[in-house]
Amino acid sequence: MQKLGLHQKLLQKLSPQQIQLMKLLQVPAASMEQRIKEELEINPALEEGDEEELELDDTDEETSEDEQEEKDDFEDEKEEDLIDKDDDFDIEDYIDDDDVPYYKTNANNSSPDDEKRETPITVSVSFQDILLSSLGLLPLDNHHYIIAQHLIGSLDDDGYLRRDLNSIVDDLSFSQNIQTTREELEETLKVIQTLDPAGIAARDLRECLLLQLDRKKLEHHPHEIAYLIVHDYFDEFSKKHYEKIQKNLELTDEQLKEAIHDIVSLNPRPGGGSAEETRSSQQIIPDFILMVNNGELELSLNSRNEPDLRVSRSFQEMLQAYARDKKSVNKEAITFIKSKIDSARWFIDAIRQRQITLYTTMQAIMEHQKDYFLNGDERQLKPMILKDIAEMVQMDISTVSRVANSKYVETPYGTFLLKYFFSEGLQTDSGEEASSREIKKILEDAIGGEDKRKPLPDEKLAELLNSKGYNIARRTVAKYREQLNIPVARLRKEV
Repeated sequence: MQKLGLHQKLLQKLSPQQIQLMKLLQVPAASMEQRIKEELEINPALEEGDEEELELDDTDEETSEDEQEEKDDFEDEKEEDLIDKDDDFDIEDYIDDDDVPYYKTNANNSSPDDEKRETPITVSVSFQDILLSSLGLLPLDNHHYIIAQHLIGSLDDDGYLRRDLNSIVDDLSFSQNIQTTREELEETLKVIQTLDPAGIAARDLRECLLLQLDRKKLEHHPHEIAYLIVHDYFDEFSKKHYEKIQKNLELTDEQLKEAIHDIVSLNPRPGGGSAEETRSSQQIIPDFILMVNNGELELSLNSRNEPDLRVSRSFQEMLQAYARDKKSVNKEAITFIKSKIDSARWFIDAIRQRQITLYTTMQAIMEHQKDYFLNGDERQLKPMILKDIAEMVQMDISTVSRVANSKYVETPYGTFLLKYFFSEGLQTDSGEEASSREIKKILEDAIGGEDKRKPLPDEKLAELLNSKGYNIARRTVAKYREQLNIPVARLRKEV
């Protein structure tokens, strides 16, 4: 049975302009030019170029009082026909072209004489293409050639064949109606493994290293001990149980050290290590440029790739023409022109708001981390979270997050993602707040200076940090070490 009730709700809705601004905030500088081009394509009322003041015809200024009264009477009579009563549409708002091009609030510090540099993008062939081109030089009949093509196409980006051969047998049967066996695939795979680079088409790391060592043996290089270690003691080698390997093979320290050097010099990613691998070398385009000039920080927005925008003059002139036309009034045409001009102005305003938001947020980050930006010492980074910056700029945390997660800043010490400067804080013995970034730097330096024959375990690293005044537990050390992509002490051991 339905019941009637009275409920009170508090809702917050975003306007289309606010949604557009939020989307533009997420767009980095590298994609902003393309985003503007897309808007130029879909909105004919938006065009590139500096804003120009629309000159009104002299005849309009010299209109007699009678003609002006007649025109006003006509507009009053047609007002209800042009728009609905609830619409605030005033045609004068759209033919008055006194807008200032304020969407660029900060100078981009460039001039027409500056050198324009395009982003370099290299185009090259993949290692699969190299293998396929080499395949034609091998003595293969048509049947085995098709199988070899399929095997090469099944290699991953590192050059490994991860799929099971039985599954590939089924693939060839269903997709190309080729009947084969696992043994035949094994033979064809061995032929592919003779191609360059060495180690290609291996099914695991052990096979990849063995293929490379076997190739070196054929080149008359003495690597028998390294081959024996990988072939018979690969599990012990991967876990760095060097004492067990040395004891079982009765090796001297020098022999073991030389064999390990031979193994670690091999390429574990023969596909990814190809010089002509398909990779886009598109460089990072920073959104901000931060410089240190005579001990003072200077911040600017990188907007040189963003074209100037304005509302189309022809669209504004069309509105003028409709305003002067006394014989025919096309409501649909005026509504269309009005919507396009509105959309163009909203987009220009959204770009202006984007510039203001980006600059304000980055300026707050710069002030908070001023000590770091002046000297580049990571240990000078202060604890900083999104809430700190949001309170400084009086914006929502989600807005700051959109800026920090996708924007880069170019500094004298490198180009960084903004979220690099955000970190949590830990309290020291002296009661001060230390950034987790600072602790990671100290931890990294400690591991870099340790004796590799006896690397420091996490417990010793925690004791070392505690002796420096940082109250940190062993599990926190392990977490920071993993974030730095540093393996455990056992795997850092060297002979």
